[in-house]
Amino acid sequence: MQKVLLEVKNLSKIYETVAALAGAKKRLIPALSNVDLQIYKGETLGLVGESGCGKSTLAKLITLLEKPSSGSILHEGQNIFSYGKKDLKSYRRRVQLVFQDPYSSLNARRSAAAIIEEPLIIQGQRDKQKRKQDVLKLMEQVGLTRQQANRYPHEFSGGQRQRIGIARALILRPELIVADEPVSALDVSIQAQILNLLKRLKNDFGLTYLFISHDLNVIRHMSDRVAVMYLGRIVELADNRDIYDNPLHPYTRLLLSAAPSYAVFDDKIMTRITGEAGTAPENGCSFQNRCAYKRESCSLLQPPLKEIAPGRYCACHWAGES
Repeated sequence: MQKVLLEVKNLSKIYETVAALAGAKKRLIPALSNVDLQIYKGETLGLVGESGCGKSTLAKLITLLEKPSSGSILHEGQNIFSYGKKDLKSYRRRVQLVFQDPYSSLNARRSAAAIIEEPLIIQGQRDKQKRKQDVLKLMEQVGLTRQQANRYPHEFSGGQRQRIGIARALILRPELIVADEPVSALDVSIQAQILNLLKRLKNDFGLTYLFISHDLNVIRHMSDRVAVMYLGRIVELADNRDIYDNPLHPYTRLLLSAAPSYAVFDDKIMTRITGEAGTAPENGCSFQNRCAYKRESCSLLQPPLKEIAPGRYCACHWAGES
């Protein structure tokens, strides 16, 4: 039985917009709605969905960059949002984030070595010589050279900057890496290099990944299991092969039909699924306004994420029937 490294339970996040005009009402925008998710030790869990569906919000909550409106995230049985100072420091060492944009996520005024070294200083490692040795060794492990240690971010290419970001995340020897669209800002020719680097580092360091992307090819290449998110909800969760060979949720089918290499579904059905993700209806299924299989009950009840078969979860009233 696989060990659960992190468990997301009934997690919700609601943002409140600032009123643009005096007297105008503030709007509440639900970014995540009752998300349940388990990340197993040693796996790569892919998280895929359209832009704005809540993927990055989940990443920020897991890495404690934001707090939830409700729900919890359990690490070793403890809710991370109730951690004291000592536990908080330990958790932040064990869970690290690789950012999407290697251009804005690095401090332009600091050298590559200083950027990578900073987490060690924050965590209280006082041996300066040891810090330097660790930084130089790690630079080589991510494909940079010792001679580049004193260069500044503007002296590196996009792919090299992302390698610096990866090294910064790895310097504390974390157990979980949250990779939020780590290659989407890079040239296509460089993306494969970074993806293969991440795969190798996963084996070398015994890492667990939550790998976030909107690119179905990237998710298929990287992931053991795949979670599909729509308007802040997980609508399907299954092993990689099940998702790509036999998707159950209409939204998963829509995503795959939009990718030429996966367009294997009935064109007549797919053309009936139209429009863009707006806001979720007040009642019923969040996908009902775009769904070719909609029935009366879909407007009344929000389908729960239920286990259809061992390890296969889908939030659709008619999963397996369509």
